[in-house]
Amino acid sequence: MRFDLLNILLVDDNQHMRMLLTEMLRAIGVRNIHEAVNGEVALQMLRQVPIDIVISDLKMGTLGGIDFVNLLRRSSSSPNPFVPVLMVTGHSTIKRVQAARDAGVNEFLTKPVTGRSLVHRLTLLIEEPRQFIRTASYFGPDRRRRIVANYNGPWRRRDDALDIDFA
Repeated sequence: MRFDLLNILLVDDNQHMRMLLTEMLRAIGVRNIHEAVNGEVALQMLRQVPIDIVISDLKMGTLGGIDFVNLLRRSSSSPNPFVPVLMVTGHSTIKRVQAARDAGVNEFLTKPVTGRSLVHRLTLLIEEPRQFIRTASYFGPDRRRRIVANYNGPWRRRDDALDIDFA
């Protein structure tokens, strides 16, 4: 994996967490790390710098992670609605994980973050990207991770083509 080629944007209002993630990223070879203290600054930075992956905290004071990802994915003025987003948080309740998923987050990582878990999530973003889809109420990576051949439920992928625009 050529982590040294990545441009990563860290979005977190906690300077210590940004420093920790920066050190972890540098340890795996990432050279181009940009920082933003909230979602507003991150959106401005995305307009100025070509970013490959965004790593964002969920809970921030001004324009938190969920609102940031919603704007990134759905705003007509979004600088890059397709950029992969890794959400990092200590608030990993089912409700918050679902809110992040529904906002269009690609991957989710709970604190405390380990080097191994960070590398695993980055590798998933790079080597196993999910197709983006657009529906009336959602835009982002396909939330379904697996194809289950013998699935017998009411929602079938073959029926989705009627309601989904694959971006």
